Amino acid sequence: MTILSAKDFNEYWYRRAGGISGAAVAAGTAPAQDNQVDQAVLEIIRGVRSGGDRALREYSLRFDKSSPDSFEIPLDEARRALAELEATDSALVSALGLAASHIRSFAELQQRSFTDFEVELEPGLFTGQRNIPVERAAVYVPAGRFPLISTVLMGVIPARVAGVDQVILLSPPGVEGKPDRRILAAAALAGADRIFAIGGAQAIAAAAYGTETVPRCDVIVGPGNKYVASAKRLLFGQVGIDFVAGPTDVLIIADDSADPDRLAADLLAQAEHDPDARARALLPDQAMARQVEEGLEKRLATLSTASTARSSLEAGGLIIIYDKIDEAVQIANIIAPEHLELHLRNPEQHIPQLRNYGSLFIGELAAEVLGDYSAGINHTLPTSGSARFTGGLSVRHFIKTVTSLRCERSGGYETSRQAAATIARAEGLEAHRQSAESRQ
Repeated sequence: MTILSAKDFNEYWYRRAGGISGAAVAAGTAPAQDNQVDQAVLEIIRGVRSGGDRALREYSLRFDKSSPDSFEIPLDEARRALAELEATDSALVSALGLAASHIRSFAELQQRSFTDFEVELEPGLFTGQRNIPVERAAVYVPAGRFPLISTVLMGVIPARVAGVDQVILLSPPGVEGKPDRRILAAAALAGADRIFAIGGAQAIAAAAYGTETVPRCDVIVGPGNKYVASAKRLLFGQVGIDFVAGPTDVLIIADDSADPDRLAADLLAQAEHDPDARARALLPDQAMARQVEEGLEKRLATLSTASTARSSLEAGGLIIIYDKIDEAVQIANIIAPEHLELHLRNPEQHIPQLRNYGSLFIGELAAEVLGDYSAGINHTLPTSGSARFTGGLSVRHFIKTVTSLRCERSGGYETSRQAAATIARAEGLEAHRQSAESRQ
């Protein structure tokens, strides 16, 4: 872990830890690897668009663990996987069922916050909005080092609650030509309509354009590796996406009431994801920093994922020593973490000042791992500082808010019509002016 003072944070952040800045991209100094990834993904996108299933099969042979005879997995297969899991690991099925119930309840509350209305702004001028679910959504579930069973629930259930007509699951095939059996079981539990054993950028391209087998989707959501992220970014506009995900991260703000060993546990829970994962903490003094480091070492000694976690901590682990809590809040808003934990004596009093985060975990009992799995909030969240301008995956990603205008001849309508003609004349758009004036 790197330890530095709050006064040294800005220089560290913008020179080393802030990732690729917009200025670096504009200046052409972004790492060459990113360009290489984009070029490789563009080749895949073009191939799938022109070659359809044939290209998918070729890319599956190259990049996946197998290329199945049929990309689509029958729903009966997913139901059998769920029944088998119930017989062999009923505790897991029970836990998934509880998580699904919480996720569904939370999504239903979100859905009810999107209201349709029509109001008469002025006499004769009626404006309104409708919230319409997309027709078809794809949920991508990676299965690299770990099968992300929970991501199935986090993607499929909000889409179902939103009212999407058809929810499709995409996940890479294993050596037997099918996704992980636990992913199939979760798909049956969550209510996916169709399941396809396709991974990587080729899966994203197939869902964006459609092939002979894979239907074209309106929205694609879910995490993935750098190739999946590149494909989503390059295809945005052809298809809607949730956001482009980068390495996962956590930031913990703690005061002297916090338990250093618990802080270490939460930092490691993030670091074990991936060597690129970022675990960071804002602490009140050097003494607590040393205690956290001791806790990290103690836990790493027996952790099965210690190699990955240690690589993550060595590459980007960070402890910042702050003088005042307001300073810590300011730094948190700059970092804009995916997950923000508050291990504070009175966390609620600082919430109004915190504005940039994917999800907020209030108090020492609110472990980020609960958000990852079972508490109901979604774990697909903005990374790489994008919490400055977007939130996490929710029902809203599957809903279009569209507007309407209805008019009746009255005073409000007439003044609006005249204003439109005046503005059109000022802009030099003569046909616009004539359109407005034709209705007098």
